[in-house]
Amino acid sequence: MVFKRRDRRPIWRIVFEFFWPRGGWGRAARYVKHRLHRLPGSPETIARGIFAGVFTTFSPFYGLHFVVAALLATIMRGNVLAALLATFFGNPLTYVPIVMTSMQTGYWLLGMDKGVSGFGSDPEGGAATVGQQFLDAGEAIWINLKALFTEQTMDWTDLAVFYDQVFYPFMIGGIAPGIVAGAICYYVSVPVIRAYQNRRKGVLKAKLEALKKKAHLKGDGSSKPD
Repeated sequence: MVFKRRDRRPIWRIVFEFFWPRGGWGRAARYVKHRLHRLPGSPETIARGIFAGVFTTFSPFYGLHFVVAALLATIMRGNVLAALLATFFGNPLTYVPIVMTSMQTGYWLLGMDKGVSGFGSDPEGGAATVGQQFLDAGEAIWINLKALFTEQTMDWTDLAVFYDQVFYPFMIGGIAPGIVAGAICYYVSVPVIRAYQNRRKGVLKAKLEALKKKAHLKGDGSSKPD
C-alpha cells in the first residue's frame, strides 16, 4: 500500500502517542490551528464549524464525536472539516474538566445527588469513574448484541442505570458549558482567521505581482533587436 507505514508501531506506542502525541500536545495544537487557518471559506463559516466541534466535545457521544460534529456543522452551515478538527478540543488533557463541568451541571439541573457516579471530594476520581462506566456500558452493549445470536439472556438493567445516572446527566449538563466554550472559540476565531486570510491574500498578491513583473521584463528583453 502507498500510505502504509514502513515501521509498524507496537501497541504500547500507539496508546502512548494517543495520550501524548509525537512532539507533544503543543505541537499538535499548532498543527490543528494551522490547518484551521488554511481552510477555504469565510471566517464566519469556519468559526461556525469550530463552534460545532467544540460544543460536541461536551457531549457523551464518545466514538461518535466526528459524526455529531459534522451533522451539527452541516445544520449550522459551518465548515465540516473545521468541525472535525475542533473536536480535538476534547483530548486527554481536557477530559477531566469537561467531564467534571458537564456532569456536575447535569446533576445540578436535574436535582440529582453528585455522589451517585463518583463525584464528591475527588473530582478527578469522579471523572475516571465516569470513563470506566462508559467502557463498561460499551462492553454491556457488545454482550447484549452477541446474545442475539446465542442462548445467552439479554440484560439491559445496568445500561438503564448507566443512562439514568451518567449518560443523561452528562448530555443535559454539557449543553450550557458546550455553548459557552463554543461561543468563546467562535468569537476568538473569526478575527484571527480573517487576519490570517487577509495576510495570506496579501502575500499571494505580492508573489503574483512579482511573477508578472518578472515575465514582463523577460518579454521586453526578448523583444529587443539583436
